[in-house]
Amino acid sequence: MTSTSGEAASTDEANNDHPETTHQLRQSFFYGSRSDLNFKFLKDLDDREFGTFLSELLGAVSELSDSGDPDPVIDVAYRWQIEAYRGHLGDPADFPHRYADTPSARLDKPLAESRVGLITSSGHFVDGDDPRPFGEENMSQAEAEARIGEFLKVAPELSSIPMDTPGQNLVVRHGGYPVQAVAADHQVALPLGHLRTLAEEGVIGETAPSAYSFVGAASQVRLKKQVAAEWAQRMHDEEIDVVLLVPV
Repeated sequence: MTSTSGEAASTDEANNDHPETTHQLRQSFFYGSRSDLNFKFLKDLDDREFGTFLSELLGAVSELSDSGDPDPVIDVAYRWQIEAYRGHLGDPADFPHRYADTPSARLDKPLAESRVGLITSSGHFVDGDDPRPFGEENMSQAEAEARIGEFLKVAPELSSIPMDTPGQNLVVRHGGYPVQAVAADHQVALPLGHLRTLAEEGVIGETAPSAYSFVGAASQVRLKKQVAAEWAQRMHDEEIDVVLLVPV
């Protein structure tokens, strides 16, 4: 029998020649070897902040083992996602698509008499009506994440979704955010049922015939200069009085 202990030791020594740095560990969550869209912005923490995050997370996990209460773990993850995203955004004044002011318009009629539309950047579409990004049908979520760089270079494709579409007929795919929660409850980002309820209760006059969705991780220049005006005209032609925007 041949012993493999020497081979294992040699492998360990080889791996130790190039240990992973804290910086590399943080980067690995952002479309890297540990790609996880729930924690992709950890890359924007510095090493000290990342260490504090891990310390708090491990402490919350220890507490969970005693109390059975997951809320502290959720709180740590939530707070540090916000902190990491704040670092990712940088100075709001440097954001290239920032406007000095925001155009606004008053409603011409009461909300209870208005036709309300819906548009979201969630990446929803009706099953069987795949927008086929890059000509590919049935692209998986994993592939969308892997090709996020390509999505960011092209104009987004608008998907029309009838307002009465049941949840089981909806599909969501987006390489820029974790879609698990939205796939479990589409109303998180595509509140068709909520709008229908508001219409039934008379809070709004009626819903538009269709809602719209697109993948927000797209070329922002092309979105503004090529398709935004066309989409706005489309909704104007449908006599929509006000649109609910759901950014993701």
